[in-house]
Amino acid sequence: MSPAPGITIDGPARRVSLDVRNPDFFRNPLPAYGALHAQCPAFFWEEPQQWYFAGYDQVNALLRDRRFGRQILHVATREDLGLSEPKPHLKDFDALEEYSLLELEPPAHTRLRTLVNRAFVSRQIEQLRPDIETLSHAIIDGFKKDGEVELLKAYAETIPVTIIARMLGIPVEAAPRLLDWSHRMVKMYVFNPSVETELDANQASTEFAAYLKDIIAEKRVSPADDLLTHMIRSEKDGERLSEAELISTTVLLLNAGHEATVHQIGNAVSTILKSGFSPDQLFASEEATARTVEECLRFAAPLHIFQRYALSDIELEDGISLRKGDKIGLMLGAANVDPRKFTAPDTFRPDRDEGANVSFGAGLHFCIGAPLARLELNLSLPILFRRLSGLRLKDEPPVKDSFHFHGLERLDLVW
Repeated sequence: MSPAPGITIDGPARRVSLDVRNPDFFRNPLPAYGALHAQCPAFFWEEPQQWYFAGYDQVNALLRDRRFGRQILHVATREDLGLSEPKPHLKDFDALEEYSLLELEPPAHTRLRTLVNRAFVSRQIEQLRPDIETLSHAIIDGFKKDGEVELLKAYAETIPVTIIARMLGIPVEAAPRLLDWSHRMVKMYVFNPSVETELDANQASTEFAAYLKDIIAEKRVSPADDLLTHMIRSEKDGERLSEAELISTTVLLLNAGHEATVHQIGNAVSTILKSGFSPDQLFASEEATARTVEECLRFAAPLHIFQRYALSDIELEDGISLRKGDKIGLMLGAANVDPRKFTAPDTFRPDRDEGANVSFGAGLHFCIGAPLARLELNLSLPILFRRLSGLRLKDEPPVKDSFHFHGLERLDLVW
């Protein structure tokens, strides 16, 4: 009998069969994660045909292990690795990925990240506090009298996309288009996207790049005090960002700057409302709020898998042999509920003090937007619960059929 719905485990062989489209799994992956931790936290996943790692220590270490990278073609050719040629119908999507901070390795990654990093350090982000507070209150003012709201579109989406657009210097009126392009593009990051998804993501990439090309041209003529102007003007070792690099970086910052935060706001509100804890207790002080936010990030992470390539032939300590070019999966959501790291990991405990979650990754590719995401969560959540006393779920929120990005389809609330 299967130890958890939707998963079959051969512990001694470290082989696992698991369908990510099984609703029992994607709605609540914690039972499957518990079974993996008990039997084989490192395993060969039959469906994608690659090794995955669920244990906290191993995920944390592999995220930092420079023998693995986000790309492989800087150290090998497609012919060497037997990789198929790029799909022509993904040309524009691939062009945006080519210079994405998320995909690059040093020295290209170092150069790009250095040019962008200044805007995302904590002391810079802290200056956004009044803007985030004012925006949160203004949005709630717009729906409070209604007595009900679908929170994702009305609140969770609006805050991060507005803030990142303002930071970059992109008109906030463009937010609906930015969200549409982003939603269509991130569907590419699930297992085995359909051809229809690929075509739509490529079309969104075409439109997104054309829009940003015009914005960048305007900024060159009329520079402003914003991140995009800073990236246009900044130099490192006498070099400036090319237009392709500017467009890729801006797309990444817009997509990553809101997509995961939207899911995390929704996941956190749902978790808190189901937890039995009083919001007055959870948000009693800035310290209590910060602990609550970190426990929400651990317990209901928005991103569950990050992938890496082996940059050479590697023999891991536990006897797993990898060839150069092999992909591995690092299960952030599972690492966050490893019983070897966290006591009663399937329990939401806002006073938990057992070390950091890995929801923002670790190492070279640690999320550049983590300080911004944390600030948005630490402000928007307590404001929401304080403004709407008696807040409760209208019905059980449906979970997206998208394992990589763990989030809700919608979140209907009443008060």
